[in-house]
Amino acid sequence: MASEREVRARLQRAGQEHLLRFCAELAPGPRAALLAELGALEPEALSEHCRRAAAACAHPPGPPPDLAARLRPLPPECVGSATRCDPEMRRLWEEEGFRQIALNKVAVLLLAGGQGTRLGVTYPKGMYQVGLPSQKTLYQLQAERIQRVEQLAGQRHGTRCTIPWYIMTSEFTLAPTARFFKEHDFFHLDPNNVIMFEQRMLPAVTFDGRAILEQKDKVAMAPDGNGGLYCALSDHQILEDMGRRGVEFVHVYCVDNILVRLADPVFVGFCVLRGADCGAKVVEKADPEEPVGVVCQVDGVPQVVEYSEISPETAQLRRPDGSLLYSLGNICNHFFTRDFLQMVSSKFEPLLKPHVAVKKVPYVDEEGNPVKPIKPNGIKMEKFVFDVFQFAKSFVAFEVSREEEFSPLKNAASAARDNPATTRCALLMQHYRWALQAGAHFLDAYGARLPELPRVWRNTCKAGSSGPHSSWMRTRPGLCSSDSIPELPTLGPEGHGHGYLHRGGAPPITGTEDRNDPRLLGTNEGSLSALQAVGSGREAEVWRPRSEQRPPRRTDGTSSPTRTSAC
Repeated sequence: MASEREVRARLQRAGQEHLLRFCAELAPGPRAALLAELGALEPEALSEHCRRAAAACAHPPGPPPDLAARLRPLPPECVGSATRCDPEMRRLWEEEGFRQIALNKVAVLLLAGGQGTRLGVTYPKGMYQVGLPSQKTLYQLQAERIQRVEQLAGQRHGTRCTIPWYIMTSEFTLAPTARFFKEHDFFHLDPNNVIMFEQRMLPAVTFDGRAILEQKDKVAMAPDGNGGLYCALSDHQILEDMGRRGVEFVHVYCVDNILVRLADPVFVGFCVLRGADCGAKVVEKADPEEPVGVVCQVDGVPQVVEYSEISPETAQLRRPDGSLLYSLGNICNHFFTRDFLQMVSSKFEPLLKPHVAVKKVPYVDEEGNPVKPIKPNGIKMEKFVFDVFQFAKSFVAFEVSREEEFSPLKNAASAARDNPATTRCALLMQHYRWALQAGAHFLDAYGARLPELPRVWRNTCKAGSSGPHSSWMRTRPGLCSSDSIPELPTLGPEGHGHGYLHRGGAPPITGTEDRNDPRLLGTNEGSLSALQAVGSGREAEVWRPRSEQRPPRRTDGTSSPTRTSAC
């Protein structure tokens, strides 16, 4: 370990010697920890980081003055759609995706380095429960989806296959995530196929370019953004591990999307058959003002332009058919070839431009007193995972249904959107649609068929966005609670899982079921009975809100206890 003198000299070269101002007061242990932390910082890199942070923060906010003239929508030949494609073409994409999975050529990579600060929790987001009847966490939902895709690919091709799960964590999330997986037996996945690694940390910086001391013995550090992936891949030899496993294609996604379809065979197959080295799932923007980045072209190369960088006039532009010209909303759901990731990590990563995030950063004042600021006082520099699109030789975008594939958990319950209630609602309403599509009917306690929810409610639960897709929740309070819509046992990346819990005590009805049907991704064996009424001549009795449950009537006119079953 470097001595205090050596560390002080390095900090002087970086112009950051103030970080040692309390060193003499520290006990031997904390002093050694601080010197070790500071000794790991390269003086030139630290100096440049602080300089760039202050310069970037001083740059006037808003869209660059010349951006509108440089902006173009993606060419039609670079865009595919899961909802507007020919059914036969979709089938071919799906077949190719399953083939690559069965050949053990597909991995998934989870970006899970961020803290749940906005959500209001002190643990990693993946450990959060949004209030589903099953009490499953985001991590468990994702693990079960991986298992189901492996199972279906194996069934189709008569083989056993593995989808390795790479999880990028940070200093804040690695230990609790690893502990959580061990406590839950890795959700029945092989621990050898769950690979966790840590991204780098960067000092938070004041507006005048000074690194912030969070405590007398600790620098305020923050993860380097999800674009820190490319350095982390090199730091931990992840690409070499992928090569040893034969992985050629990687599905990268963020932890907070409760509807994410891991290793989605349709998406993978689309990208592979298009010869893409880089791809992005997108959803159609709900309206011009929706705060989501837009996938488009800048100076002829693909890029994600943040909503704050697009002028209102540009955002409002429309095509002749009335749709938004810049409509492809980025949802941080990407396809990369391993060769592309290797090229970015070894060649292009230094060219990625850091982005400024102005935050409230705890610090110690000149007297050493801890301070929790009430307004933003510092800068955290982040790189974004999608900033590598510009380096792709063949980039494609793939439009998917927002209702089926995107509902992020970002905010606490008090927020108006993207909160636990809206994500729970999105998942349960998705299950409700699947039940109807499978031919199920909802019956009350007397066997009478309940009317279906209006389509405007079923199809417009859009992660709490403004408009009718959120106002319906206010008109029907409790409708999307765990007491009002049942959760299907397990979801899968293809999204049409038909698993359900039967409420009538009758044996499973499975005669019309094709267990290789891709719509069943994520469906547990033996849990299909209530959804298989179609073609069987039988009505399935299914779950109804507890608030409306009444004892069924006996033939003698008396009441019997309500049947119960764990949901």
